[in-house]
Amino acid sequence: MGSSVGTRVVGIDLGERRIGVSVSDSQRVLATPHSVIARSGDMSADRQAIAALVSQFDAGLVVVGLPLTLAGDRGRAASAAASEASALRAELDVPVVLHDERLTTVEADRLRRLPAETVASRGGWRGRSQARPVRPSAARRARRVGIDAVAATVLLQSWLDQNRDDS
Repeated sequence: MGSSVGTRVVGIDLGERRIGVSVSDSQRVLATPHSVIARSGDMSADRQAIAALVSQFDAGLVVVGLPLTLAGDRGRAASAAASEASALRAELDVPVVLHDERLTTVEADRLRRLPAETVASRGGWRGRSQARPVRPSAARRARRVGIDAVAATVLLQSWLDQNRDDS
């Protein structure tokens, strides 16, 4: 699923009250937290808000988190996410893919609580040791944006890392 190489990817973490949003760089290497959309109670309006962001970033792909159970099964939340992804496919002119998001919120909360220096020493959002540290301002921005956007970032970075050879 590496279509539209050179375009950004939008990551979506669907929650009951909020939707976390992250965006990749145009080279599809690094995911960054972007925003949180408060659920409006109108799923069509929520999808339109997502569509506006996809258009704003001229994204070529949307990755939606699929909350499988720890055993890897589809429960009620995963079925709801799959339904929303299907509705997004009908609304958007770009591909929408599902990606396993198990433990992304837990990982996002852990990352968000770390001091900026610790995040940098762990290789930033990608979780790999690197010679160049992540700028502390990126870690501060992530804390400001909120846990939902950070969870979307963990999700999107996982997808980017897994699909690097395909892009």
